[in-house]
Amino acid sequence: MSDSLNASDAPQPEHAGDAGHHPGVPVRHTRAKGEPRFPDGPKADPAGSHFERRIRSFQPRRSRVTAGQADALQRLWPKWGLDIDGQRVVDLAELFGNDNPVVLEIGFGMGEATAQMAAGDPGTNILAVDVHTPGQGNLLNLADQNGLSNVRVGNGDAIILLREMLAPDSLDGLRVYFPDPWPKKRHHKRRLIQPEFLSLAATRLKPGAVVHCATDWEPYAEQMLEVLAAHPDFENTQEDGGFAPRPRFRPLTRFEGQGLDKGHVVNDLLFRRVQR
Repeated sequence: MSDSLNASDAPQPEHAGDAGHHPGVPVRHTRAKGEPRFPDGPKADPAGSHFERRIRSFQPRRSRVTAGQADALQRLWPKWGLDIDGQRVVDLAELFGNDNPVVLEIGFGMGEATAQMAAGDPGTNILAVDVHTPGQGNLLNLADQNGLSNVRVGNGDAIILLREMLAPDSLDGLRVYFPDPWPKKRHHKRRLIQPEFLSLAATRLKPGAVVHCATDWEPYAEQMLEVLAAHPDFENTQEDGGFAPRPRFRPLTRFEGQGLDKGHVVNDLLFRRVQR
């Protein structure tokens, strides 16, 4: 991962919701009970209780927000953020301000790889979705620092986004990099890449759009390959029917590099949405 797209703010205490503070300066604001953490930023639970309870493929994480991330959330969320509330269908051309192709990325961590891909392909819009507040702030900060106008950050459940807020055939690609592998057998039902998810995603992907998954958990990679290969709406881009080499456009992150140094095997899968 290139250091040119890494935010440099050191971690600060979690109460970092005051946009008046400068990046890198500790935030001393104490919220009153019921006060939003980021008044102009992402909502804590955008969909609320509007939709049914179901098994989630993600688990929200609490961690510290730096002053720079908090500042980015306050300043940039109204411009580049999207709360996934399930209450409307999003006009992607209006969201991005152009008609360029749109790729949905589900789960982006701290956003470094997303920012690098956006910088490397400015003609493609990336709608990046996660529930990790520090990561949301970090990606917004990276986009701002590097002049990346082709990134929008979604906050909430990607299933609700796909099902309720995106029009049919509106996406040109789907990226799922290093999702939670839920390694225990009793938790496998929580894995994102399942037949039901692929059926939903297929309705929002244009014919020819590519689903790109990557994981360093080999049993999950094998399941992904099996499920994708069996789905009638997708075909493997690899003639041998197996895993794909890592495409040059997917950055090798520091976390991934550390795993490779330890002997972990990273598998990429590239499947195309077929015309039906």
